[in-house]
Amino acid sequence: MQQQQQQQQQQQQSGSFMPEQDLLYTILCELKRSVREYTTATTESNCPAIRQMFTELTTSTLTMQGRLYTLMKQQNMYNTASPVLRQEIDKQLKQYSQDGQKTSQFVQQKMSASKQGYAQQAPMFANNYQQPQHQQQQHMPYN
Repeated sequence: MQQQQQQQQQQQQSGSFMPEQDLLYTILCELKRSVREYTTATTESNCPAIRQMFTELTTSTLTMQGRLYTLMKQQNMYNTASPVLRQEIDKQLKQYSQDGQKTSQFVQQKMSASKQGYAQQAPMFANNYQQPQHQQQQHMPYN
């Protein structure tokens, strides 16, 4: 009870409407959300300049998020998840790597098939295209 009153007094003195830890945690969550939004915008942008801008925003926001997380962890304001066995991490990394390779191969196959299909269909389209036949007019001599 006394500790809660002290926290309230500190908040009133600092002009804060919520405990510092809660405020920092909220900011940390917003930074993580922003990174997701920027990443989505990056992957959906068609213009190289816009894509570059969102890439830079993602990088700078990740940097801010990492710095805030480190600060909060040092101040014991952020509880990390329980430790994971290194074997489990290695297993997941291997699986993600394999999935990435399969995805890359799939994309390459589809791109090659698409190019081959176009090359095969182009002559077919050319052969099926018939130029309009103009009726030859017979010229009759003028009388």
